[in-house]
Amino acid sequence: MVSEASDQPPFLLANLPPSPRQIWLALGIVVALLAAFVVTAPFETIQLTRVDAFIPTVSSALVINDLIVSSLLFSQFVIVRRGAILALAIGYLFTALIIIPYTLTFPGAFAPTGLLGAGMQSAVWLYDVWHAGLPVAVIIYALRKDEVSGATMLQRSPVTVIAASVTTVIAIVCGLTLIATAGEWLLPSLLLDSIHADQSRIRLVGSCILFLTAVALALLWVKKRSVLDLWLMVMCFTLALEIVMLNMMIGSRFSLGWYAGRVYAFAASIIVLLALLSETTTLYANLALSVMRQRGAREAQQTAMDAMAASIAHEIRQPLGAMVTDASASSRWLRNSPPNLDEALLALNRVVSNGHRAGDVITSLRTMFKKDARGRVSVNINDLVREVLVALDVDLRTQQVSVTTQFNEGIPPLLGDRGQLQQVFLNLVTNAIEAMATSRARMLRVSSDTIQQSSGVMVTIEDSGTGIKYEDKDSIFEPFFTTKTDGTGIGLAICRSIVEAHGGTLAAFANRPYGTIFRVALPDRVP
Repeated sequence: MVSEASDQPPFLLANLPPSPRQIWLALGIVVALLAAFVVTAPFETIQLTRVDAFIPTVSSALVINDLIVSSLLFSQFVIVRRGAILALAIGYLFTALIIIPYTLTFPGAFAPTGLLGAGMQSAVWLYDVWHAGLPVAVIIYALRKDEVSGATMLQRSPVTVIAASVTTVIAIVCGLTLIATAGEWLLPSLLLDSIHADQSRIRLVGSCILFLTAVALALLWVKKRSVLDLWLMVMCFTLALEIVMLNMMIGSRFSLGWYAGRVYAFAASIIVLLALLSETTTLYANLALSVMRQRGAREAQQTAMDAMAASIAHEIRQPLGAMVTDASASSRWLRNSPPNLDEALLALNRVVSNGHRAGDVITSLRTMFKKDARGRVSVNINDLVREVLVALDVDLRTQQVSVTTQFNEGIPPLLGDRGQLQQVFLNLVTNAIEAMATSRARMLRVSSDTIQQSSGVMVTIEDSGTGIKYEDKDSIFEPFFTTKTDGTGIGLAICRSIVEAHGGTLAAFANRPYGTIFRVALPDRVP
């Protein structure tokens, strides 16, 4: 099996690792469902009032829910062209469509014996086929999720692939409906009458569906890597509870267990939809923030570079021009016969003077681009670093970086430029994430504390990345020096300039046993 291409978008649910909060939420849902099952199971055979409107109501919600999930998965397939996502989308489309004939053929829902010429066994067989379809789709998804899409799929239009898939699913559903209705006499009897089931046969069919569900759950557990995998596991667990309740334990319709099973069916369906909608909204918001940050950074960098270029050209043009003129004059004096050494010496002295002037201009440029104390506000450095970690949450999860924070909540507020300091920590954390593209455990530790010798603040960022070479430790803060193949070498130089403009220091050290430590020391007041 071929590994997935590295250029797959890392921000899609099929690739994005779950956060600890999501894992705990999923575990909480599983525990709550299991508790409800344990409470319901002893009373599952209690016969309740028959409510014929119950099945059409629940089925309508399930159809709408599964169609939305299928649409979201098809949209993901359009982006990544992965057969695993396509199989899952087809599975949800199949469940949405098969529910329709199941509801129409259910006795009492729309007609005493059901529509479409249904017999007594039609609805129950459509129900079992419905519940077998989704585990099969999940199994195919789990087996193919690490494959790279084939050349044929990449060459074909995704619209064509989706249209063919939808047409095939509709044809399959129509064929199964025809078998369950017109060909009902060919199917083994699972019901003794319109209420009571043949216990042995329905348990045998339920065992087969439960086996498929267990296989799907096991494959997802072994290969779990993404948010989508996590919530599909919860869905499979809920589906297993429904099958146990309806096929393995109860023997009649309209009992407490029968109604509870339908609630489990709705829970299994809605869980994945809510997860997809929630994560899609969160990813969209993070993507929008990321685009805004990148756009702002590009505009600020372009503005700064344009201003710097204009200033350099304006300030250095005059002394350079004078140097060229004096050097030409000196050359002429020296070519005279006899050479006029006094005039040549005077011209060369003016060259030296103008050279010093140009150097003074370059030295003053750094001061020109520093902000003064105006516009600086009181900043809680802990809150600022937390905001940076939230903004980079998707990047941290994508790279599977484990983050540990240790903030001293008693540190004093700082007077500084909030935007500039935020840019410093964004750059340092981003560099740490990029440096941890290694096979070993990726650990990021961020801490804050007071500086004992003063009332300032020390922020420490430690990573477990590749670290800094000994020969590079004194050069990494120099402009245009970089150890990255695609870096510009100005990020850390700008960070140090911002920190020093606030009266602080930025230093880097080798971490142990590997990685880098950056320490940002800031006074509580800018000098």
